[in-house]
Amino acid sequence: MKLYKQLFFIVFSCIILLSGCARKGSPSGGPKDETAPIMVIAKPAYESLNFDGENIRIYFDEYIILRDLNKKLIVSPPFKNPPLITPQGTPSKYINIKILDTLKKNTTYTFNFGDAILDNNENNKLENFKYVFSTGDFIDSLTVSGSVIDIKEKVKSKNYNVLLYKVDSTFNDSIIYKRKPDYVTKTIDSLNFKFTNVSDGDYRVFALEEETSDYLFNSKLDQVGFFEGTISLPKDSVIIKPIILFKEDQPYKFKRGKELSKGKINFGFTGKQKDMKVEVISKVPADFKAFSKVLKDKDSLIYWHTPIKADSLNFIVTNNNHKDTTRVKLRKKKIDSLTVSSSIRGSNLHLADTLFINTNNPIVAFDKTKFSLVDADTVAVNFEIKEIDFNKLAVLFEKKPNSKYNLEILPKAIEDLYKVQSKDTIRYTLNTKEIEDYGSISLNVVKEIEEPIIIELIMDKKVVSSTYLKTSKKIDFTLLEPKKYTIRAIVDSNENGVWDTGSYLLKIQPERIIYFPEVIEMRANWSFNETLTIKKEHY
Repeated sequence: MKLYKQLFFIVFSCIILLSGCARKGSPSGGPKDETAPIMVIAKPAYESLNFDGENIRIYFDEYIILRDLNKKLIVSPPFKNPPLITPQGTPSKYINIKILDTLKKNTTYTFNFGDAILDNNENNKLENFKYVFSTGDFIDSLTVSGSVIDIKEKVKSKNYNVLLYKVDSTFNDSIIYKRKPDYVTKTIDSLNFKFTNVSDGDYRVFALEEETSDYLFNSKLDQVGFFEGTISLPKDSVIIKPIILFKEDQPYKFKRGKELSKGKINFGFTGKQKDMKVEVISKVPADFKAFSKVLKDKDSLIYWHTPIKADSLNFIVTNNNHKDTTRVKLRKKKIDSLTVSSSIRGSNLHLADTLFINTNNPIVAFDKTKFSLVDADTVAVNFEIKEIDFNKLAVLFEKKPNSKYNLEILPKAIEDLYKVQSKDTIRYTLNTKEIEDYGSISLNVVKEIEEPIIIELIMDKKVVSSTYLKTSKKIDFTLLEPKKYTIRAIVDSNENGVWDTGSYLLKIQPERIIYFPEVIEMRANWSFNETLTIKKEHY
């Protein structure tokens, strides 16, 4: 029995010991790894000289992964054929770069990975990692830095490509359309940029917001900005003034006319139109009527006409000095049904708004006797109906605060071009708020420039109020809903009353826009008072 007890004690002790060992081998936690990967060694070494190979391998102290490499890797100068970088999609302790292009002589190359390299466990980013080598006997070390501003955006929320071209015998103004730059970088923190490892010489600087990062300017898709002068190195470093990004207006070009439905034709175009007109030159009946309207931001003009018995119609389409002749085949048999809608969303009618009745087809007649407007007590309210446009009617009446109105439109109140009358009874319930439900902004505008300015109040990316000023003045924006507002001033350099964009080839910068530094968060029954000074400096 004594021997049995001794064996039991020994076995039990071993189990306890082994159990403790097992616990030691399986830690339950520890401090989180917040350290980015570290480059251990590169073959060839970082900043190697007289490089003439095709393969580079970079080793790290831990397993890494590559994320969004196609978007974040910048090779400067750019290759015609992108390098092959492996492995991608699997963790590895190295990156292999296979060069598929012929390298330029006596050139410093930079592979900037941005933050595309992360550790495999916690996704800690290796910020702004780059690998540099030279095909010559020294590393270029000059720098160029600056910033990029999107002329139409107050909040800088995008990264932009910045291009550096050497001014030599091959340089001309069209080079940014055809050839990749000598150096390329991206803005850091969505605003600032810095070129490193630049050689001496004269340079031109450009910025692009691209649909595809091919470092070539496509004026139809991309925004462009340019530094107006030439940069001369070998200064140790150059800091340039901000580059202003803008979208160019495209030259006008007529596309074609196409029948959408019976009596309705779409005339398409590209570019900027001004006073575009369509004239029918085919023989038409004496009672032929037509209406046309350019659709905003749609690159098309809609032409409504009384239906006729013809296989086609011929037109002349004019826009400034442009004149095009076109034939439109008439094949549709169905006319668009008449639809009627209100300009008011929901039931809230702003005290400063006008109630509009909109139709999809041109209005040729309306019957005011089939419109009725009453208040909450069903007492008739005096009103007028005014035709604002051929498919828009304004219902004008005196609106009182904290009131309720009911507008009723009976059948046959509106008749369109196709002699179709509105069918159903339409009812709108409209509510106004108390004056105390709104706020106001009092803005003291101080002009230190000679050019006139346009002051715009913006809410939800829409201009809700605009004032043209030639002198300093105090402006009051009243009856403002409790929402967020932005104020900007446009310097109207050519005094045409609108903002004008720039032109790269004509070397014209866009008209200056100055934003009030604060976003104004309006509250009910609250007044905001401030001063906006328009100074002489450019940006």
